[in-house]
Amino acid sequence: MRAIDIHCHMVPEGFPAPPCTCVQDKWPRMDHREKQQAMVMIGKREFRLVDQRAWDVDRRLKDMEQEDVRLQVVSPMPELLGYWIDAESALVLSKHVNETIANMVAKRPDHFRGLGMCPLQDIEMATRELQQIKDMGLSGVEIGSNVNGKSPGDPQFDQFFAEAERLDLSIFVHALHPTNTDRLVGQKRLAAMICFPTDVGMAAASMLTGRTLEKFPKLRIAFSHGGGTLASFLPRLQASWEKVAAVKGDFADPWQAARKMYFDNVVFDPHLLRYLITTFGETQICVGSDYPFRGGQKNSAAFVEALQLPVAARDDILYNNAARFLNLEPAMLAHAGA
Repeated sequence: MRAIDIHCHMVPEGFPAPPCTCVQDKWPRMDHREKQQAMVMIGKREFRLVDQRAWDVDRRLKDMEQEDVRLQVVSPMPELLGYWIDAESALVLSKHVNETIANMVAKRPDHFRGLGMCPLQDIEMATRELQQIKDMGLSGVEIGSNVNGKSPGDPQFDQFFAEAERLDLSIFVHALHPTNTDRLVGQKRLAAMICFPTDVGMAAASMLTGRTLEKFPKLRIAFSHGGGTLASFLPRLQASWEKVAAVKGDFADPWQAARKMYFDNVVFDPHLLRYLITTFGETQICVGSDYPFRGGQKNSAAFVEALQLPVAARDDILYNNAARFLNLEPAMLAHAGA
């Protein structure tokens, strides 16, 4: 087992009772059913059926062995981020989820790393929570592609990213409640296929146009789903930056800035993956899967192998890039290529 999968989710086996301040129909709970399955409920609404893979470390290890994954980077199911509930309640939820992830990592530190969560609807509170996340031994945090409609590159989040940089924590940006669903034609479930990558692309672009990477040059940040639409409009953004003086003065070279970010390979198409490698560089693409959800990408390590890249590029994508994103200790990386 050698790949490092940076895009894996978890759901706790259970949740605490909602705080009295929380709107009850926005708090998650687990409705356990037969065959090791549970329905994630948001209030009285059925959100997603999951099974033991969502919380069972031993079950995960079996799947990892089958897919050549040595290390999973475990982050919350994005719906748990809870930016739409009051901040104090979201903090309670964050602490519960973070402790659950930390326990998973502690059980098998040779096969897991964790990304926690914090209540970004209150930026000062979220910033303070980063120290607790660091102290728990987690590698960083997962954040949404927007926070109640605000892109992460908005300057209001600068203090959060400054603290993440100071604490040497990694940031993983995942699609969440995309802001363009009103234009979707068809079933609401199509949002995950159409609107998610669009929102991720907007989030990634905001880090360039908001100058976040200029302000915090040591910040390590990765984007789910191959960065969404970023790769498709980056050449147009670059051309305008080079030709339009008013644009060029607003932010740094977008092509160069984009090549400082990381992206998973959950794009489902080898031609698109090759394009991402060409666009962002072979040192910036990592293995991802969206495990354990049905809409994820199985055999992501094999997906990379099938491209028949040069050995150095293959190994970068399988584990070296993820190790840099997470700032893994050399001892962990030494086992990956064995």
